[in-house]
Amino acid sequence: MECTNLYINGQWVPGAGGERFDVVNPATEEVLASVASAETADADAALDAAEAAMSQWAARSPRERSEVLRRAWELMTARLDDFARLITLENGKAGADARGEATYAAEFFRWFAEEAVRADGLIARAPASGARIMVQHKPAGLAVLVTPWNYPAAMGTRKIAPALAAGCGVVIKPASQTPLTMLSLMPLLEEAGVPPGLVNVLPSRRSGALVDHMLHDPRVRVISFTGSTGVGRRLLKSAADQVLKPAMELGGNAPCIVFEDADMQTAIEGTMLAKMRNLGEACTAANRIYVHEDIAEAFTRQLTERMMALKVGNGMDPTVDVGPLVNADTRDKVAAFVSDAVAKGARIECGGAVPDGRGFFYPPTVLSNVPETADCVHDEIFGPVAAIQTFSDQEDVIRRANNTMYGLVAYVFSQNMKRALQVCERLDYGMVGLNRGLVSDPAAPFGGMKQSGLGREGGHEGMLEFMETQYISASW
Repeated sequence: MECTNLYINGQWVPGAGGERFDVVNPATEEVLASVASAETADADAALDAAEAAMSQWAARSPRERSEVLRRAWELMTARLDDFARLITLENGKAGADARGEATYAAEFFRWFAEEAVRADGLIARAPASGARIMVQHKPAGLAVLVTPWNYPAAMGTRKIAPALAAGCGVVIKPASQTPLTMLSLMPLLEEAGVPPGLVNVLPSRRSGALVDHMLHDPRVRVISFTGSTGVGRRLLKSAADQVLKPAMELGGNAPCIVFEDADMQTAIEGTMLAKMRNLGEACTAANRIYVHEDIAEAFTRQLTERMMALKVGNGMDPTVDVGPLVNADTRDKVAAFVSDAVAKGARIECGGAVPDGRGFFYPPTVLSNVPETADCVHDEIFGPVAAIQTFSDQEDVIRRANNTMYGLVAYVFSQNMKRALQVCERLDYGMVGLNRGLVSDPAAPFGGMKQSGLGREGGHEGMLEFMETQYISASW
């Protein structure tokens, strides 16, 4: 397959070292493809290509860049089924989830096609000196993009689209578990009019050394990373050597607070979406579900019924709701979280056991009576396990929700909008879903507080992450 080599300067190349690695279907444990593994020499070639292409791309008018991105959206929208199938094959997610991701991924091209023409500046007069204040936004420079395996299409387009809108050239390092989707996007970008060299893709089994090498190249000015907080910390240390502009979307430990006056159907639907979207393999997944003790029994019963009704299997089957986890390590970590919680007093309402057979499957699981000491309360589960705790006091649940180093997203369900908004404002999270289980939107600034990251993706802010503000003081 041509699209299993490295993509550098618009060409498919085998890589300097000639090494390759296997990509495995998590539903069958069969090898899907063998992919070229990039070395530091390949990174140098990709940066050379990006530098050459960026000089011309940045000189194009915002409207020209906009039209290329708009065309990319049109082409990807016409091929959603193809991308969804590939996402399911290498990531495992069910067909509906995969198509939802493909649609979401394509939308970033349309959104940033519109934002490309809106890098607005400012002309004003300084009150004291009378000089003119001229402010404009310029492309920051070459950007290194590092993406995770849980959204192999969307995490790439969420970075590529704003970088191109801003006028930057990029080198993207996709997760080694799921590189095929991003590689398959490159012919589409060529067809849309993205010039050779502007976007380069380097899958690699030596991710740490490869990315660190690029972050110490003086031509690189931006590092955009989505992944764990631990890896983010290491990248920030490397970025500090060159004082790079960081955009970091890191881990989460999302609380989901269901008050006694919540509409039960809305709360159940919202919690299912917040917990089970992408099989719970998302930094936005509801990790700690706090339910008011007055409705905890009814809520737990109804959530359990919904979870038990989900069909588990190979995501290529259109009737399947829940596919496998991405690999054995992820599955085993989820199983360990459940065992730990049960040993400490939690009760299994459904699921809770690794099934026999091939594939990295874990059933939808509901745990009730989860103690505060359970490991899953303090770390991301990253799987289909709903861990329910109860509360009776508003101040107590706010304190418990904020008692984490993470601050990405929280969810609140209540029909008392005055109280709900007051609670939202007191939650130390970059995003809050109020009576909604889904917050991700290309038009909104996605990002967290505390150790959940720096900067924002999406919205107008997403493009500014790839731009520098320049101020000119003038007199005329």
